[in-house]
Amino acid sequence: MLVISLNQMHDKALRVLCLGAHSDDIEIGCGGTILKLIEQYPNISFYWVVFGSKGLRTEEALKSANDLLNDVQDKQIFVKGFRDSFFPYIGGDIKEYFEQIKRDLDPDIIFTHYRQDLHQDHRLISDLTWNTFRNHLILEYEVPKYDGDMGSPNFFVNLDGPICRKKIKHLHSHFKTQTDRQWFSEETFRGLLRLRGIESNSLEKYAEAFYCRKIVI
Repeated sequence: MLVISLNQMHDKALRVLCLGAHSDDIEIGCGGTILKLIEQYPNISFYWVVFGSKGLRTEEALKSANDLLNDVQDKQIFVKGFRDSFFPYIGGDIKEYFEQIKRDLDPDIIFTHYRQDLHQDHRLISDLTWNTFRNHLILEYEVPKYDGDMGSPNFFVNLDGPICRKKIKHLHSHFKTQTDRQWFSEETFRGLLRLRGIESNSLEKYAEAFYCRKIVI
């Protein structure tokens, strides 16, 4: 497993796997951390997978990922069409795709959904991440929504104000189909960033939070 520090520049290559059930999940859960990694690791590479998307949501996912990773030379972005809200019932097909990812990539860091997320699609992606990658650094991100499943994370990435503003602006610029949802607001995203900053005693005031179930230091 990788021992990682975000507080200094690194010349080594860093391979990052980002997994999201739906088109905005990765950006909501770890968009700020991704921006910080890009700043700190000049040789970073990304393998980015959105599992369930169609129509305008597919366009949003592709444009968002390409824009967020604009400064990254080595990136692969995939948007699949697995049926939204039916992941547990088509799990075999999704599992086969995970096996393909494993053949293509040996990542240093994996970002995936929180295992206790109450959305069934999110939860399946998390389960298959752990089932597929057994000796990797896996960070489970959180997505605020109606279900009331926000927990007590144990891994924090402190973020400064400019990165937080860039993340929030990015979400509202790229996911127009979601802006009519009551929870999809600047107040939600900034409030969660501030709360996690308080919990981690961030000198920069803000943080994204993750669940890290296994780490070697």
